[in-house]
Amino acid sequence: MAASFCQLEKANDKREGKRENRMEVKKKTKKGIFHIVFSRTALVFLLLIFQVVLLFEMFTSLVKYAPVMYLLLLILGSAVVIYIINRKENPAFKMSWILFVMAIPIVGMLFYLFTRVQIGTRFIGKRLQDLSLETKPYMEQDEEIIEDLRVSKPANANLAHYMSRQAGYPIKRNTSVKYFPLGEDKFEQLKTELRQAKKFIFMEYFIVEQGIMWDSILEILEEKVKEGVEVRFMYDGMCCIALLPYHYPETLQEKGIKCKMFSPIKPILSTHQNNRDHRKICVIDGHTAFTGGINLADEYINQKERFGHWKDTAVMIKGDAVQNFTIMFLQMWNVTEHQKEDYEKYLTPVQEELRRELGYVLPYGDSPFDNENIGEQVYLHILNHAKKYVHIMTPYLILDNEMVTNLTYAAKSGIEVIIIMPHIPDKWYAFAVAKTYYEELIEAGVQIYEYTPGFVHAKVFVSDDDTATVGTINLDYRSLYLHFECGTFIYNNPVVWNIEKDFQETLKKCQKVSVMDLRTRGTVMTVAGRVLRLIAPLM
Repeated sequence: MAASFCQLEKANDKREGKRENRMEVKKKTKKGIFHIVFSRTALVFLLLIFQVVLLFEMFTSLVKYAPVMYLLLLILGSAVVIYIINRKENPAFKMSWILFVMAIPIVGMLFYLFTRVQIGTRFIGKRLQDLSLETKPYMEQDEEIIEDLRVSKPANANLAHYMSRQAGYPIKRNTSVKYFPLGEDKFEQLKTELRQAKKFIFMEYFIVEQGIMWDSILEILEEKVKEGVEVRFMYDGMCCIALLPYHYPETLQEKGIKCKMFSPIKPILSTHQNNRDHRKICVIDGHTAFTGGINLADEYINQKERFGHWKDTAVMIKGDAVQNFTIMFLQMWNVTEHQKEDYEKYLTPVQEELRRELGYVLPYGDSPFDNENIGEQVYLHILNHAKKYVHIMTPYLILDNEMVTNLTYAAKSGIEVIIIMPHIPDKWYAFAVAKTYYEELIEAGVQIYEYTPGFVHAKVFVSDDDTATVGTINLDYRSLYLHFECGTFIYNNPVVWNIEKDFQETLKKCQKVSVMDLRTRGTVMTVAGRVLRLIAPLM
């Protein structure tokens, strides 16, 4: 009897497992369909069909006008190419667009026009410019801090001067920093800090997905609202594709949480890969802030396995530098607001007593509309002023010429440059493109390791035991040029030792990539990587 019961239970478990697998397959299929319909892939596909139809008509009913049509396309294509060449833009973007326009004239020209004439993104850029001027009085740089920094490291003082003048982010002192080597570590601390909120909570994230992580945080936010704490929550519109219902902000608003999507996705008419809010920011009462690579979904805390073990990092800061994140959040929040914000309500007084042992902390943001590549400049600064080593963790390696040049020059100059990449990628095509840079970097002396347990999502640079930056900025075109990003530059703070220690511990779980390894790769992946590299800036 007991044996029969066990067999029945096993059969039920098997049926349940099959049912869950079918549901998972359906979910993935649905997600894939949504991704195609809501992406610019759909637009390109429609334009390709349009071009085929037009060419067919040209060679049938309009044969006698074919030379004229061809000449017209040639003139228009040349005009677009000349316009692209003369734009103030990264040469890699220009090269990819020119190739696209010349290879598929009709699709290329129309698609280029579509991506350039976007009223929505232009409005965001203009609005952010106005908000930057509005918040400028709260982001003034204390020149005494820069002069003290100049005595310690003149190059960092120059960086601070640039960040203050060009980006509007001052460097601060009296700020403690705590580093989290894994998402689950940050998650526990985040819950603790959220429970202690008395005045307000600001949260801005790229990905939010219902599950253990988000449900736990949401429960805390609901409790805080009932206690009278002001809660504002903003997430990127990409989530409405498959992760959250389109009207999810209304659900949170009913709970008393002020919520909005940044740039909601609309079918076909949205180039959703462009200008996304990739930031991860949490500000609590103006005295505590979090940032890093960790989104609000279960894979980031290893409660759901997607690509093996998920390695991610974050920092928590407390003190004067938190104000940068407070203003950064309020600027993005007020892009779609019409009433003037009471900024002073959310700011905290500067600490009077100087704590020299905490060094210097500079939280910064990067916008695709400020005409400054802030994130890349910070990375290049660290590479150019390192004396002993630069250690990097990044999920993607799709580099422009400037980054390749600086990485290889640093290695050739005797600087130890080590990059940790994923061994199990989340996107095969991005990994294929990344591999095309490996050989050039390795031959120059850059050491590349892959994290064998799974996927690295961390975005970390650490150098010389005294300098580091942790944030949301990947080493790819989207992060460096197209997305809204953020990070924290740290100098002479004790946390740098912890960041380097974590790098070394992570390195023990990695395998080194050699040139011989690259030459044994499959032909398909090699060719795919080389071809995709041609359009990498447009991916």
